[in-house]
Amino acid sequence: MNDGAETRALRLLAEDADDLAVISAALQDAVTRIGDIQFEPRGRRLTLAFNRFRWEAEEEAGERVRAGLQLGGVLAVKARNLRREAADAVLELLALSFEAGEAPGGRITFAFAAGGDLAVEVECIDAALADLSAPWPCPRTPDHEG
Repeated sequence: MNDGAETRALRLLAEDADDLAVISAALQDAVTRIGDIQFEPRGRRLTLAFNRFRWEAEEEAGERVRAGLQLGGVLAVKARNLRREAADAVLELLALSFEAGEAPGGRITFAFAAGGDLAVEVECIDAALADLSAPWPCPRTPDHEG
C-alpha cells in the first residue's frame, strides 16, 4: 500500500531553463488531448491538462495522475502537425525545451510523439505544474526501447 510520501501531489515552479528541465522530466510520457490545450491571448496564459505518468512513484505497477501545466507571459503559440479541430486526438509528450531569445524571453517547445510540436513564445519562463487528482493504476509503464 502507498504511504503518504508516495502519493504526495507534485507541485513545481519554473523560472529558468534548469527548472523547466525538471518539469519536462516530470511530464515525460504524459498524455493530453488537443482539446485540453487552452491559450488565453488576453491573459497571456497557456494551460494544458495532462494524464501524467508518475515516474517518481516507487510502485512496481505504474500510476498516472491528472496534472495541469500553466505558462504565463505567453506572446504567441504556433502548432506544427497538430490539428485544432481534432479536439479528441491524443498526444504523448516527449519533452519540453527552451531556446533563449531576447533575454529573459525565448521559445518553449513541447515535442510530441509522431512529430507534432507546439512552439510557445514567452516573455520569460514562468511555468507551474500541479497534480490535480489522486493517482490511479496504469496498466503499462511507458517503454522507450522499441
